[in-house]
Amino acid sequence: VTTFKMPEEFGSVLDKQVIGPTTENLIKLDFPVQSFKPKVQIAFQVLPGQCPRKIEVERRRRLYLTFDIAQLLASKGIDSDQLMPRHHNPDNMPTIEEKKDPVFPIYLPLKIFDNDGYDCRTPEEWISLGMEPGSHDRKPVPGKALLPTDDVLGHEDPKSQKLIYKWIDVGVLDYDKETELYLVHKTDKNGLVRDEEGRPILNGGITPQG
Repeated sequence: VTTFKMPEEFGSVLDKQVIGPTTENLIKLDFPVQSFKPKVQIAFQVLPGQCPRKIEVERRRRLYLTFDIAQLLASKGIDSDQLMPRHHNPDNMPTIEEKKDPVFPIYLPLKIFDNDGYDCRTPEEWISLGMEPGSHDRKPVPGKALLPTDDVLGHEDPKSQKLIYKWIDVGVLDYDKETELYLVHKTDKNGLVRDEEGRPILNGGITPQG
């Protein structure tokens, strides 16, 4: 009779013993699961025959994932790149005869047209979606932001004519009440929100060092 000896890397041995397909979510994310769940106005307990809350949440989650803001705007004839004001030379303005649209350049910032009257959550509620039960760290919340594709020039001159603006996947880190602006960070090619050293960005990017 010999004693049973557990392999030193028992976890890796179990990982290799995969039989058939799995329903486990193997995609690595830096976002909490609840941050993808839509807000619904349905009771937690419903009468027989009514749609359960969990099913309605999942239906809307899948529906909203099919929406693309760039395509929705394009279907209405809106070019997302033209939404951002640029520098214009008053001595070189297009004329009506040249049939260039727009004749009058865009100069008003988007925030002037911002309307939160139909928002289903307050900014504080959106940010709080980054908190997971039992955790003291706040993770980013997934979102889309209209940002320049050139980060360097975008910081130096956001209104440069050379810039191209696109809707980009971001992680929402924080919200400033005074400026009413969100702090966001672009996701990497794997959809993760990481700093320059490859570490997850938590608590709005604030570290013990500041």
